[in-house]
Amino acid sequence: MAQSIREQVFTDIRREIEAELNLQPVEAPDSFAPPTVAAPSLAVPDYVTHHDGATEIGRLSAEAVVREFEATAEEIEAMGADLIERVKRCEAATLETFAVTKELEDVASRCREEAKRVFLQIENCSRLTEEVRKTCTQLIEKLAVAPR
Repeated sequence: MAQSIREQVFTDIRREIEAELNLQPVEAPDSFAPPTVAAPSLAVPDYVTHHDGATEIGRLSAEAVVREFEATAEEIEAMGADLIERVKRCEAATLETFAVTKELEDVASRCREEAKRVFLQIENCSRLTEEVRKTCTQLIEKLAVAPR
C-alpha cells in the first residue's frame, strides 16, 4: 500500500513538471522507479551548472526556476535598452529645442530691430509733421499780416 501511495505522489509530481515544461508525458512504469522526464531543449544559462547528487526532479525544477529568472533578467536588460533609446530621443529633442530656441532668439532680435526701425520712422514722421505744421503756421501768420 505504501508503495502505491509513493508511486502516485511521484506520478503526480511528474505530471505537474511535464505540464509546466510542456513536455510529452512519459508512460507510467509498471514498477516503482525514479521518474524520468526528457530534458527540455532549452539550454541552461552558462552561469549555472548541475551538481552531482541532484535528483532528476531537482535538476528539472532548478532549470525551470533559473530559466524564469533568466527570462526576467533578459526583460530587465531589454527595458534598459529601451530606456537608453528613450534617452537618445530625449537628447535629440533637447538638441532640437536648443536649435529652435536659437531661431526664436534670432526672430526676437529681428523683431526688436524692426520695432526700432518703426519707432524711428514714427518719430521722424512726427518731427516732419511738426515742421510742416510749424511752416504752415508761419505761412498763415505771414499771409495774415500781409499788407492790404
